Amino acid sequence: MKNFDINEDPHRRFNPLINEWVLVSPHRAKRPWQGQNEKIHTDTLPEYDHTCYLCPGNVRANGETNPKYESSFVFENDFAAVKQEPILFEEEIKPTFFMAKPERGIARVVCFSPRHDLTLPEMELPAIETIIRTWQKEYTDLGSVDYINHVQIFENKGSVMGCSNPHPHGQIWAQSSLPTQVEKTQNSLKAYFDKNQSNLLLDYLKEELALQERIVIENEHFVALVPFWAIWPFETMIISKRHITKITEFTSEEVSAYASILKVLTIKYDNLFEISFPYSSGIHQAPTDGEDHPEWQFHMHFYPPLLRSASVKKFMVGYEMMGEAQRDITPEKSAAVLKAQPEVHYKSK
Repeated sequence: MKNFDINEDPHRRFNPLINEWVLVSPHRAKRPWQGQNEKIHTDTLPEYDHTCYLCPGNVRANGETNPKYESSFVFENDFAAVKQEPILFEEEIKPTFFMAKPERGIARVVCFSPRHDLTLPEMELPAIETIIRTWQKEYTDLGSVDYINHVQIFENKGSVMGCSNPHPHGQIWAQSSLPTQVEKTQNSLKAYFDKNQSNLLLDYLKEELALQERIVIENEHFVALVPFWAIWPFETMIISKRHITKITEFTSEEVSAYASILKVLTIKYDNLFEISFPYSSGIHQAPTDGEDHPEWQFHMHFYPPLLRSASVKKFMVGYEMMGEAQRDITPEKSAAVLKAQPEVHYKSK
């Protein structure tokens, strides 16, 4: 019987944030790839596109005209997944096979820049700081609505992630319930805090900084790392070093540091395969239910789908859908590859 090698042998890793396991199969990374190759769009985008419904001055699908905005711009989503109107629902929700209840919420779009051709890694730091301040304002404004208990800030980048418009933008969905993944995280963070009287992610970050095995970027206020339990090939997480429960608690220095780490991390992503790297990213922070949440720690997830090259994508199918999440390349290897990428964008070389 051979000794276990975490870099070579199949094993499971535990994700304490959502109380789930992931299967890691590093030996499979050596197999030849004969599967799906994605079509990569490398067209050069114009600074302004008259057909784009997010560009300044253009008409959106609902007939409204965008202002001639010069920085970030927020508007109510024309095709919102949730609605603001209250719905009368008198039926008692019973624990049956057919439980359902209305969900009330607000959905908004955040245009990052008036430039149609820019993404986060190519923006100047002051422009990214403006986006962060926009997120802060939206978290405050939406979170103050009496029926809103959670504000989800996220970005889908790239057509492979279902993004239908290349104009740099993100979304905010605010709703009355905690979404499933957030509720799992809330339960795990609260259970850990109640048991240990300390913060799960801060304790985890302390150990990661000591090991230095999965750290990609570190500055004075934030760390970007590949989580020990990462599912996606080049998944990363940004964690604040100070105990911060929500984005509105940032100091001005932390806003600048957050902008910097966002820019450097997304530059490294673009440099990996020298393309505009697709991903879904999202901020996790305290609910807006009016309660204190010392168990929460501000963090941001990046879930990129690409695996071996610009055209080879990781699929969540088969075992992943029927059993549990699985990955081939180890988080340590992914962290090393990302860390080695230069901090200057490949287009600037």
